[in-house]
Amino acid sequence: MTILVINNKGQYNHRIQRSLQYLKIPSQLVSNDLSIEEIEAKEPIGLILGGGPSIDDVGNAAEFIKHFDIPILGICLGHQLIAKTFGGEVSTSDTESYAQVKIDLLDTSSLFKGLESPLDVWSSHKDEVHTLPEEFDIIASSSLCDIEAMKHKEKEIYGIQFHPEVHHTPKGEFIFKNFYEICQNYKNE
Repeated sequence: MTILVINNKGQYNHRIQRSLQYLKIPSQLVSNDLSIEEIEAKEPIGLILGGGPSIDDVGNAAEFIKHFDIPILGICLGHQLIAKTFGGEVSTSDTESYAQVKIDLLDTSSLFKGLESPLDVWSSHKDEVHTLPEEFDIIASSSLCDIEAMKHKEKEIYGIQFHPEVHHTPKGEFIFKNFYEICQNYKNE
């Protein structure tokens, strides 16, 4: 019942995994250079694609998105990679900042279950998803960014621009708990 955290070499990838451990969610931090077969051998119930410095340094993470039929959560660069993999566009933000942001939750049925809008988050706005992939809906937005979070219309694939693993996102643990619940329910279907 393990969630694999795909390390895209970002500064917060270890913190994502530590946050899951703190919540007693079985998890393992793994390299984005592992093969599909190596990931399959670990039998994950979900994947979290961590952040990173460059979309050109994501190893096999795009292949994981295409291959696996399990819940996936992309955080920051992981969010952008999901968008790009499904035909969306990513570009440099007009704001280019790390900041506390209030986001408006447009869907509180799954990833944001139990959370109230607006939600305080710590968001990185260097690069952003500027064009939503056709198969996705926007589930959160802010005054700085139209696509703070998105969800695939049919699959349990989510992307969030912000960082739930840092203390500047006070309710971040609920997002991880909700994602774990999504993974458990998906496994049991």
